[in-house]
Amino acid sequence: MAEPSPARRLVPIIESELYFLIARYLSAGPCRRAAQVLVQELERYQLLRKRLDWEGNEHNRSYEELVLSNKHVAPDHQLQICQRIGPMLDKEIPPSISRVTSLLGAGRQSLLRTAKGTLI
Repeated sequence: MAEPSPARRLVPIIESELYFLIARYLSAGPCRRAAQVLVQELERYQLLRKRLDWEGNEHNRSYEELVLSNKHVAPDHQLQICQRIGPMLDKEIPPSISRVTSLLGAGRQSLLRTAKGTLI
């Protein structure tokens, strides 16, 4: 039985880049098979960031092409971003318990907290 294709939609650049960073992270750790499956899905559904030619036309790119054109992005790039976000936010909006950092925090420990205490 043929698998139904998902509805085509325009993927925001940040979402496309997040998919890429997740695949990069998985590719260097113990979940390499998961990374391979994710890359196949990203390419199949054309979710990776496209490139523009000199005339402004968009072209699909493979995961490997994206890796080669972003050599400055290490496999742990996403991890480094996550490690930096908490301390930066803590300076602007202190958490209720200092030195307790979690990506999964809630309320005043949430990375999505605002100065008003509400979540975005």
